[in-house]
Amino acid sequence: MWLVTSSCSIGRVATSSRGGCLLLPRARYPAVPRSSDAAAGGSEQTGAMSTEPGMRPMPRLPAWLGDTVWMSAVLLTIFVPFSVAEYRPETPFQVALIVAAAVVLPFRRRWPLAVLAVELVLYGLGAWSGMMSPGIVIAIPVAVFSVALTSSRIRSAIIAGVAVVAVVLLSLLTSVPNVFAPQVVQFALTVGFGFAFGDGVRSRRAYIAAIVERADRAERTRDEEAQRRVAEERLRIARDLHDAVAHQITVISLNAGVASSALETRPEKAREALGAIRTAARTVLGEIGDLLEYLRSDGDGVPDSTPQLGLAQLAALVERFEEAGLHVTTRVEGDLDEVTGAADRVAYQVVQEALTNAHKHGVDGAAHVHLAADGAHLRIDVTNPVAWVGGERDGVPSTGHGLIGMRERVASVRGTVSAGESPLGYRVAVELPLGEEHA
Repeated sequence: MWLVTSSCSIGRVATSSRGGCLLLPRARYPAVPRSSDAAAGGSEQTGAMSTEPGMRPMPRLPAWLGDTVWMSAVLLTIFVPFSVAEYRPETPFQVALIVAAAVVLPFRRRWPLAVLAVELVLYGLGAWSGMMSPGIVIAIPVAVFSVALTSSRIRSAIIAGVAVVAVVLLSLLTSVPNVFAPQVVQFALTVGFGFAFGDGVRSRRAYIAAIVERADRAERTRDEEAQRRVAEERLRIARDLHDAVAHQITVISLNAGVASSALETRPEKAREALGAIRTAARTVLGEIGDLLEYLRSDGDGVPDSTPQLGLAQLAALVERFEEAGLHVTTRVEGDLDEVTGAADRVAYQVVQEALTNAHKHGVDGAAHVHLAADGAHLRIDVTNPVAWVGGERDGVPSTGHGLIGMRERVASVRGTVSAGESPLGYRVAVELPLGEEHA
């Protein structure tokens, strides 16, 4: 049994005997791009974000530090001796308005729209009292920045436009002559800049988050693809191992029973059975050795020393079963030369598995193989008499992996399988499409 363990890297197979890793052939695994490869490849840079200076996210300052800076900037305007009289707070009420504008700023992270509304109200109260406070004008674009950072572009643009209009109109409550006064235009542009900067930061963060998510998704996809390939390779190895040893193990088991029962009364028969066991054991060791040699090879494109078996070797397959004691009747209709590629290999493996099961579980030592090729399909029909009907099977125990592997192989070439009891005994019927290369 081949297992993939956590101690083995992806693309390796561990054996249960020592827990070591056997390299799977590299030719079976198309290269999966690494992050560094993607970075060198051009536009598909999913995992190389950190290698591009333009893509690195800006470091974020602690929230309390940013709030402290903005609150200090707002409060500092109380003590700046502006040359314009409207900029300076003259009364305790006006000072209180500036202090309130600074105090509510930290709450903009949780309630940005509410804080913006409060700042506009404070600016309006200041304008009503005759003050155009630069401190409150600093707080308003900061609040607009938070709105743009947490809202969609359209929504934040509308809110920022309303804030600009409010600042312009409320400024008329002071002594400014009209909305085109330099200080009014300057205040309006400051509010607009808060929106532009906030929207830019939001867009950048969303863009970087999308790239990170895409890189993570690509990494997950690569991991899943590698795991899928490992699972497919493990399944292929299990099928190959079953094909390599199942028939010979059946021969060994049956002949061991014959030798045991005939040892005293028919020593010649027992010697023949032991000879068959010796031959089958050598065959198994050779096939397992070939498989292990293939698994240990780690070069690209290592040729498989085992020839691909197909229906051209059907006669030899039947002869081996005949030597093992199974009488096989074969009937062929049509031209089997039409069966090529993957369908040819699958057809051979189907007949091999069906005859192995007939040898293990059948009675009377007989099996019938019927192959019919009509140019579009190949139909395989293997029947053998059995003693069990819907109950326990006699003979060599079965794991059922053979039929599972048969169904998987047939499905790989888009064929169909049916297996079960029939009036003639146990029947395996397979239909494989021809005319398409599935290799």
